[in-house]
Amino acid sequence: MKPQRSGLLAGGNFIVDQLKLVDHYPEQDRLAFVSSQSRTNGGGPYNVLKDLAAMGAPFPLAAIGMVGDDENGRWIREDLAARGIDTGQLHVTNEAATSYTDVFSVESTGRRTFFHQPGANALLEPAHFDFSSSAAKLFHYAYLMLLDRLDRFDGAGSTAAASVLARARAAGLVTSVDMVSAGRAGFRELVLAALPQADHLFGNEIEAGLLLDQPLDGSLPDLAEAAARLLDLGVNDAVVLHSPAGAVAAVKGGTSHVLPSLKLPADFSKGATGAGDAFAAGYLHGLHEGWPMERRLQLATCAAAACLRHPSPSAGILPVADCLALESRFPSA
Repeated sequence: MKPQRSGLLAGGNFIVDQLKLVDHYPEQDRLAFVSSQSRTNGGGPYNVLKDLAAMGAPFPLAAIGMVGDDENGRWIREDLAARGIDTGQLHVTNEAATSYTDVFSVESTGRRTFFHQPGANALLEPAHFDFSSSAAKLFHYAYLMLLDRLDRFDGAGSTAAASVLARARAAGLVTSVDMVSAGRAGFRELVLAALPQADHLFGNEIEAGLLLDQPLDGSLPDLAEAAARLLDLGVNDAVVLHSPAGAVAAVKGGTSHVLPSLKLPADFSKGATGAGDAFAAGYLHGLHEGWPMERRLQLATCAAAACLRHPSPSAGILPVADCLALESRFPSA
C-alpha cells in the first residue's frame, strides 16, 4: 500500500518585490512621490508558500525555483527557511542575478503597476524539477508566461511547462496552474498547450480574456461563462476565476459555483499586490484538506481580502480561522 501523500510543492517564479507606495501613478514624463518602500516576497510560488505558512497550513511546504548567488537570493532562502518551508530544490546560479520586480502601488486605490526583471528565473528549466523524491499531494506551478525556458514549444507541439506538469501528474501529484497578466506574443497558444496537464487553473478576468481572445467585464455572469469555456479547452478538474466582483468555479462533470466578494469598507484595502496568490493559497489549502468547492472558494475569497490589509503580498494574511471570520464581519455584497 502506497503511503498517503501530504503537502504542497510550489514551483516557478521566486522574485524579490521592491514595493514602493506612491501618491499617484504619473503620466509619462511626469513625477510622483514615493512615501515608503520595502523589500518583500514576489512570484506565485513564493507568495503561495508564505501565505500557507501564515495560514498555519498543517502540511509540509516545499519550493522549486532558481535564485542568484547574491544578497536577494540569500534573503529569499532565509525567509522561506524561517517559516519551515523546504528549500532543497530552490537552486542557486551564478549566471544571473535573483529576479526582482519594481512594484508601484497607489496609496489611495491599492492599484499596482509592475516593472519586472526576469533574472535567474529565466534559467529555470525542466531538469530542475524533481518529483521522484517528493511525497507532496499538490504541485502548484506559477506563472505561465513568466519563465523563459519553460514557455517554449518543443518539437512535438507541446511546451516545456506542459512537460513539467505531465511529470508531476505521472508522479501522483495533483497540479494547479496560475497565469500572469502579460499580453506577450503567443500567450494563448502557450497557455492552451499546458491546460491538458492542469487539474486546476487559476486566473483573473484579464488573463481569462486573453486566453479566450475576448475582453471580459469581470462581472460574475461573465466570469462563470468564461470559466465554463476554459474548462472545455482541456483543464481536468476545475477552472477558478476571480475579479473584484467575486469568484467562480467551473467543475468538470459538475455545476458552476459563484461567490460574490466581501463587502469591504472603502478604507480597508492598503494594496492589492499578491491578492490573486492569496486567493490561490486559500483554495489550495481547502483542496489539500478535502473541502467541498463552496468552502474552498470561501477561504480563497477571505484570504484575498486579508491580503488587502497590507501593501505587501503576504504580511496581511491571517490564520485560517481568522481569514474565514472576515466573512461574518463583511458579508458578501
